[in-house]
Amino acid sequence: MQIIGLCRFSYPAIGGFQVGHESIEDRMTYLWAHERLEERFRLLETMALPCLRAQTDQDFDLLILIGDQFPKEHRDRLHDLTSNMTQVQIIAEPPRPSREMSKALLNNARRDPSKPCIQFRHDDDDACAVDFIEKLREAATDAQPLTKKHKAVGLDWNQGYVAEVGSHGISATQIHRAFYVSALGMHIQGNCKMTIHNFMHERIPQFMPCVTYSDPDMFVRTHNGYNDSRQKKVKQVPVKPLTTEQVQLFHDRFAVDIDLVRNVFSAP
Repeated sequence: MQIIGLCRFSYPAIGGFQVGHESIEDRMTYLWAHERLEERFRLLETMALPCLRAQTDQDFDLLILIGDQFPKEHRDRLHDLTSNMTQVQIIAEPPRPSREMSKALLNNARRDPSKPCIQFRHDDDDACAVDFIEKLREAATDAQPLTKKHKAVGLDWNQGYVAEVGSHGISATQIHRAFYVSALGMHIQGNCKMTIHNFMHERIPQFMPCVTYSDPDMFVRTHNGYNDSRQKKVKQVPVKPLTTEQVQLFHDRFAVDIDLVRNVFSAP
């Protein structure tokens, strides 16, 4: 079964952001500002990509969406970071409504639309467990009584970590949170054009049956200076520096290397 992921990397969508801008030019200026984009690249390099490279099941496709005016130096850097990932396809598109753009890309990526597929979203600042793809495929098998009856079925893992990363390393706390992007998928029947981007992730259980697993250590959600969802007043999550045991856990479960984190975030 084809498994397709979509990562939007500073794509200047029309709508879809909680941070408002007067024009699409203002949005590009904000998204591609040096300080913001440098942080996104560092998070991509240390958190979002290593876990995908280390997947126990390598049979998946990852679409990375960028703007068609994304500066060449940044486009080249993105290509360099993903050059050894055969699953990755970088797609440059002009600004379009966020949801419609994402839906179109996912549907176009289906090699055989008459067959079912599994889709997931991957944020550029988060990490999933190294067996996430494997577990998605197993969960679809578990849920066959549901997937045969329903056009779409949500597949969710609700335990992971909130983390802050930087030159100091990693500070984190374990959390229980259902329907987080970082450990969430959707099984979609053949000949159905529904996608995981048809819905806000936390509202998925309002529209379809869902199977939620309580397996621990399935995602890392980073809190950083440019989380779109945290630009307004939100509850702070207290974190503590990782213990020696947690450093090993982050390495084993998420392919996160704390020394790489320190080195990358200590760079000028």
